[in-house]
Amino acid sequence: MMFRRIAFSIVCMVVGTTLTVFPQKKHADESVFKSYKGLIMAGYQGWFNTPDDGAGRGWTHLAGNGKFEPGFTKVDMWPEVSEYKKTYLTPFLDKDGKSAYVFSSHDRSTTDLHFKWMKEYGVDGVFMQRFVTNLKEKRACNHITTVLENALDAAQKNKRAISVMYDFSGMREGDADVVINDWKYLVDSLKLTNRGNKQTYLYHNGKPLVALWGVGFNDNRKYSLVTIKKIIDFLQNDPVYGGCSILLGVPTQWRELKGDAISDPEFLAVCKKVDIIHPWFVGRYNESSYPKFESRIKDDISWCKLNKVDYVPVVFPGFSWHNMRPNSPFDQTPRNKGNFFWKQLSGAISFGAEMIYVAMFDEIDEGTAIFKISKNPPIGKSNFVTFENDVPSDYYLFLTGYAGKMLRKEIPFQSAIPLKK
Repeated sequence: MMFRRIAFSIVCMVVGTTLTVFPQKKHADESVFKSYKGLIMAGYQGWFNTPDDGAGRGWTHLAGNGKFEPGFTKVDMWPEVSEYKKTYLTPFLDKDGKSAYVFSSHDRSTTDLHFKWMKEYGVDGVFMQRFVTNLKEKRACNHITTVLENALDAAQKNKRAISVMYDFSGMREGDADVVINDWKYLVDSLKLTNRGNKQTYLYHNGKPLVALWGVGFNDNRKYSLVTIKKIIDFLQNDPVYGGCSILLGVPTQWRELKGDAISDPEFLAVCKKVDIIHPWFVGRYNESSYPKFESRIKDDISWCKLNKVDYVPVVFPGFSWHNMRPNSPFDQTPRNKGNFFWKQLSGAISFGAEMIYVAMFDEIDEGTAIFKISKNPPIGKSNFVTFENDVPSDYYLFLTGYAGKMLRKEIPFQSAIPLKK
């Protein structure tokens, strides 16, 4: 007789003794990466498509107003594509009149290269962004699942940590089951957390770490804490698919319950039930205003220590979304040869942060990418941010890896920005 593994107990009578057989959890007992502590992880969007990549999504996250041509694009940076095995022709031209090419996140070779860079430069791993809205649309879901599957293999091959981050932006009340069913699918079909004890899925506090981003924001989101608590309860307590650690992505002013955060005290009660608090800082300061922001990070860490919750701050290299929003300033948060990024990295370490989140690995839409950026982007009707003449295209990968060594005390702490030799 065939029995399905479902969450219930089977009571058997064995020689007059009642034997309760409990359902078996589907996660491996451990991972190569046993804790987020000591790691610098980055967010990984993996959302760029081209019309010929097989995903059927056109120029997704590249096109502006339905077109991808000079004057119409959503990205503010152009990727350096010389190392990609597969690239795609675009209508853009560089200053020498040569055609410009882009990569597609859908290609396995793209993911392989990105994880190879992580290994070469010492970026410890990434959180794979998984938008709940994408899960409800077939082509989008197929794409992000393909990228995740490729990333799991690349992470294993390059010994990089990897974790899933569910992004609730655009989610609606009642979508808890969408997330729950997706997690079951990933565990069953992609073997997300059960690839053996040498797997590289990120664990924390002895359990697989799942990130939930977008909780407690005061921007008229269409889901409540009821939906959030249902998801958290499943991930923590389900007898088969649960037993997970939770990272909660929250607003900047989460402790005060004001500003960008909701005022409901129940929100803080939810914060106390998770493993890691992860406030969002992108766009909240620039290089000159960052020193005034430092006390917030220190106070966040104090609250978390008091409530026995871990804490991970966000750092970002710069910000620009002029092509996405043409009326906005160009290069809104300048990188200043990496100095802005390094002030945050060294600052977080000096304040006592035990782990760091970099936004983002590959987000050229908002100009926050740390991967290799072209020093010779297209010219014409669309303007692209590039690095200063004496800053190499891989500088932000180098800085991230260098900070990781500092975080783990493998090298002495230094507040001055290191130069790449």
